[in-house]
Amino acid sequence: MQPRNMSMSGVVDLAAVKAAQEAKTKAEQARAEAARQGGAGAVSPADLVIDVDEAGFEREVLQRSAEVPVVIDFWAEWCQPCKQLSPVLERLAVEYNGRFLLAKIDVDANQMLMQQFGVQGIPAVFAVVAGQALPLFQGAAGEEQIRGTLDQLVQVAEQRFGLTGLVVDPDAEPGVQAGPAAAPAGPYDALLEAAVQALDAGDFGGAVQAYKNVLSDDPANSEAKLGLAQAELLQRVQGMDPQQVRRDGAEKPADAGAQIAAADLDLVGGHVEDAFGRLIETVQRTAGDDRDAVRRRLLELFEVVGTDDPRVVGARRALARALF
Repeated sequence: MQPRNMSMSGVVDLAAVKAAQEAKTKAEQARAEAARQGGAGAVSPADLVIDVDEAGFEREVLQRSAEVPVVIDFWAEWCQPCKQLSPVLERLAVEYNGRFLLAKIDVDANQMLMQQFGVQGIPAVFAVVAGQALPLFQGAAGEEQIRGTLDQLVQVAEQRFGLTGLVVDPDAEPGVQAGPAAAPAGPYDALLEAAVQALDAGDFGGAVQAYKNVLSDDPANSEAKLGLAQAELLQRVQGMDPQQVRRDGAEKPADAGAQIAAADLDLVGGHVEDAFGRLIETVQRTAGDDRDAVRRRLLELFEVVGTDDPRVVGARRALARALF
C-alpha cells in the first residue's frame, strides 16, 4: 500500500457519497441492533488497542479500516516522547468507545511500514480510513490538540465513509468477537436497492423514479433525498457536450442556463467550489425568474454534496449575501 494524504474535506465523488450514505445508514442500524441484542458483534475495550506488524498490517489495519477509523501510533522503546504520547492515545481509544481503533507499530521491528508512510521522526500518528491513509500529527502533542484531531477524524469517517465504529461491550471476552449483527431490513430497502442498481446500470431515469417512489410515502427519507439529487444531476449531464458547455459558460457569464449547465458539469467533475462560486456569481448578475432558477439549482447541488459539508455552509452564507 502506498499511503497518500487525504483532505478532510475532499472533492465530491457521487458514487462514494451515495455508498457512504448507504453504509452509514446500515452501519447505524447494525450498531443499534447489536446494542439491543446485548452486544452481539461487540468487542472488549481491551481490543481497541492492538499491536500491528508488517505481516498483519493488511488484515488488522487496511481491512479493519473499512468498518472503523484506524489510528496508527508509530513508536519505539527508546523514544521518550513516545512514552508520554502512547498512554494518552490508549486512554482516548477506550474513552471514544469504539469510534476509532488504535494500532501501535514498533518502527524498529517494522522498518518497511515506516518507510511506506514516510515517517521522518517519532512519535508519528497517522490514520487509515476506508483504505486511505492520512497524517494526523508528528511529535509530542497536547491532549486538547489530540482530541480535536480525533473528533475531526471521527466526523469525516462517519459523514464521508459511513463508518460509525465498533460496538464495545465491557463484559466481552478480549480477543473474541462475535459475528456482526445483521442490519434489520427497512420498509423501503427493495425500492432503494432498485434505485442503486439502476444507477449502476446507467439508468438514471429509472433511479429517479425509484427514489421518488420512496419519497412519495416517506418525504423525510434522507437516503432517498440524497439519491434523488444525485440521480437527477447525473441524468442532466448524461447527454451534455462538455466542450460546448464549457465554451458557453465562459462566453455567456450572465446566461442563467449556460451557467447552470456548467455548474452541473463542475460538480460531476469534483469541482465543488467552482460550481458553487459560478452560481453565486450568476445570482449577483441576474434577476427575476433567471435568478430564482439559479438559486434553486444551487440549493439542489447543496443536497448532492451534503448540507453539513463545510463548503456548503460557506456557500450558503455567500448566497445569503448575494441575495440580500
